[in-house]
Amino acid sequence: MPVLVIDHPHFTVRLYEKMLRIDLRGTFRAEIEEALENKPILRETVGYILGIFVPLHINLSDIGSVNMDRTGKVKIHLPHHRDAVIPFEPKEAKRLVDKLNQLIPKAKEKELERIMKEHKLQKIVREERLMEREEEVIPISGVQFPIPQPSGVREKIKEAEEKIIKEEQKKQD
Repeated sequence: MPVLVIDHPHFTVRLYEKMLRIDLRGTFRAEIEEALENKPILRETVGYILGIFVPLHINLSDIGSVNMDRTGKVKIHLPHHRDAVIPFEPKEAKRLVDKLNQLIPKAKEKELERIMKEHKLQKIVREERLMEREEEVIPISGVQFPIPQPSGVREKIKEAEEKIIKEEQKKQD
């Protein structure tokens, strides 16, 4: 459900908790497609060009900053991309900029938490794989030798086990 919706004759802006959507209206989009298709040199890039701004979906966590000038143009700074500039009336622009500045920090925080969770899960999977490798044995001429342990892994496991045991003992007391 959108937090804010701003309708204009040529486009609609919808602001959600995690995303900003800018959709061009049909006639305006058709005019752009027709103009670009009439130029042979641009024909190959029509899909790419229209893909840039029709419809435009921007994750709030990807926005670097949002500014507004006196005429009501909202400039959305996107690191590693071209900035998006959306023309509005000053009153509408102020509403959008205020809402964006309110929602962007929350979205960035949630994205950071998601990345940290993902990183922790990847680390756990790597450690589990290392433990599995340590337990494997390689048969060489009928004799089995354990694979050498990576340095510090067994110590970390022992420390974690001791910590868990201590916590369980505290809970029982």
